[in-house]
Amino acid sequence: MEAKTKKLVIIGAGEFGEIAYEYFTYDSEYQVVAFAVESKYKDKEIMYGLPVIAFEEIQKEYPPEEYDVFVAITYVQLNRPRRRLYNRCKELGYHCASYISSRAFVWHNVQVGENTFIFENNTLQHFVTVGNNVVLWSGNHVGHRTVIEDDVWITSHDCISGFCRIGRGSFIGVNATLGDNVELAEDTVFGAGSLTVKNLVEKGCVYIGSPAKKLSKTAYEQFGICC
Repeated sequence: MEAKTKKLVIIGAGEFGEIAYEYFTYDSEYQVVAFAVESKYKDKEIMYGLPVIAFEEIQKEYPPEEYDVFVAITYVQLNRPRRRLYNRCKELGYHCASYISSRAFVWHNVQVGENTFIFENNTLQHFVTVGNNVVLWSGNHVGHRTVIEDDVWITSHDCISGFCRIGRGSFIGVNATLGDNVELAEDTVFGAGSLTVKNLVEKGCVYIGSPAKKLSKTAYEQFGICC
């Protein structure tokens, strides 16, 4: 286990918050010291023996000069709550930690932003760029020079080929495939098992199938949000 040289507050106390606690605790330089939840969602005082505080009190309890944070919110509402809380943490002056599994293959010139979580068995090749507030669940292939923009959620066992671009806020389901040089527009929902070798550049669309076909329902309708 790595020496614990930094202190971390996890924003969120649901399943992803618990997972983040495990991974940061057993595979990072961070010591998790607390959880923070917006007061209207706070339903416990202690988790893993650590305090659960109201997010509204975080600056007072854990000032940004001494603590980093990680926003552990899932893809609900097409990543919007995670984006909102990440932006709020930046406004408050926090550095948002990223986690990269020691069991992931990340080439030396890959760039990874803040508040990004890369699970085990991901492969990120030569000159891949991963933005802020991105999650790559386990077992994905991300080909050379691909760009994953901010606020994206990629599930598991997806194959994203070289020179692709994944638009901000998008969601990619399990076992999906993108050929070389494919672009997905902002807020794309690309369903489980789908495949495309063509650019999908219309914002906020849902695609399923192989080859992928656009549904009549938008991504915003699918996730119950206003665009």
